Amino acid sequence: MRCFFDERQFAHAPSQELHNGAFVPSMETRARVESILTAIGATEPVIDHGEGPLRAVHSEAYLAFLWSAYKDWRSDGRPGDAAGYVWPAVRRRPLRLDRIDARLGLHSIDAATPIASGTWESAYWAAQTALTALDSLLGGESSAFALCRPPGHHCGSDYLGGYCYLNNAAIAAQAARSAGRRVAILDVDYHHGNGTQDIFYEDGDMLFVSIHADPVVDYPFFWGHADEKGDGAGEGATLNLPLPRGANFDAYLPALDQGLQTIADFGADLIVCSYGADTYVGDPISYFALETGDYAPMARRIASLGVPTLTVMEGGYAVDALGANVAAFLSGF
Repeated sequence: MRCFFDERQFAHAPSQELHNGAFVPSMETRARVESILTAIGATEPVIDHGEGPLRAVHSEAYLAFLWSAYKDWRSDGRPGDAAGYVWPAVRRRPLRLDRIDARLGLHSIDAATPIASGTWESAYWAAQTALTALDSLLGGESSAFALCRPPGHHCGSDYLGGYCYLNNAAIAAQAARSAGRRVAILDVDYHHGNGTQDIFYEDGDMLFVSIHADPVVDYPFFWGHADEKGDGAGEGATLNLPLPRGANFDAYLPALDQGLQTIADFGADLIVCSYGADTYVGDPISYFALETGDYAPMARRIASLGVPTLTVMEGGYAVDALGANVAAFLSGF
């Protein structure tokens, strides 16, 4: 399998996040990527596709905000990384907001996703990594891996959250559709891909299937419930398959098989797989019980559809085991 990565993704280095009522060192670090690179070996270089594919998914206002947020924060005399602390939960409406504090609230969903000096650079090249890996599929390859960091699936068209700033999977999926492909997105991260769902929720031509922890008890809480099936023209093009904490591979397989059958029925000729290794039993912020040996058969089931598949890296925070888990998943293709 061809694997793609760009070292500029190391530039993102937030110092801390708010977690369980305390500021703690950021969980999403370069050590995650280093573990994966050690396990998978050499990667191929990334091509710059420009901002056009980003604009096909994200709003102009959001991209402008993300590009300038850290500079604006520091220009306002603030120390450290830029992070929101107030959100428009009700009566949200378009407003001209000059203060960076307000714009951070407008364009984010949590306080765990600060913007640091290198955030835009890393997020930009993560998206370009996904697009470059997609190129190989459009050129005839059956599978490819985009080692994207920071991850993307919690990021909507105009907001960040869950360590995510640009939605790499959505950007690649939209680009694939623009190239004439019928695309299904399969999200197998522990946490629901709320941003991806939100982007395509009223779009009947893009199937979104997510297998994740029950949001009644796990982040992102407000999205990913089984009754969310799409809206308007997109009704029926969203399938959420929440599972309880502690689910092992035997409990996971029926949901995976249901999701894959839905993809087959949709007639997808390209799959974008948001892969999170935080389903691993030893993950420090997640609570499924999959083992390293489960990831290859999981991928073999996906590959059995015979549909070209782009794997886009999302979460996974058990750094010592992360590389082995990713390598095992990729081996299934």
